[in-house]
Amino acid sequence: MTENKYWYVMYTAPRAEKKVYSRLKEKGVTVYLPLVEELRQWSDRKKKVERPLFNGYLFVRISRDKLWEALQVNGAVKFVNFAGEHAVVKDEEIEAIQRIISTGVAVEVETDHIEKGESVKILGGPLTGFEGECIKKSNKDYFIIRIPGINQSMLVNVPRKFLEVIGK
Repeated sequence: MTENKYWYVMYTAPRAEKKVYSRLKEKGVTVYLPLVEELRQWSDRKKKVERPLFNGYLFVRISRDKLWEALQVNGAVKFVNFAGEHAVVKDEEIEAIQRIISTGVAVEVETDHIEKGESVKILGGPLTGFEGECIKKSNKDYFIIRIPGINQSMLVNVPRKFLEVIGK
């Protein structure tokens, strides 16, 4: 009898996300590590590097009875819990993260609690059709995709002309 598989949120040792991702992949585990490209400046050169979107986190699609097994990988710390329950991320939330990253738009991660703002729908550009919240941050409009499983939100800069208010 096979148990249903869900996306669980794994917390890793600092800067170990890519190593843990590779080790889990080698074991045949379905794992997702959202990476974003950024330009890093050193004293002698500039280089594009891929860094994890969510520091210290990756997503593991596994059945509940295999969670302990996945934690045996070097660099894995624990699975995120809220009120004693393992945090589970919906397929739609993983797909939203994948779609946003695939567009190449600039993405920031916001870990502070954000007060609810206007509900908006994106009308144009690579994220057309997404619904979420719009907030102002330093005179720019940001669109929020909330990932409640890890208490974090993705902030995407979207020009106001592409946002339609659909409610409060």
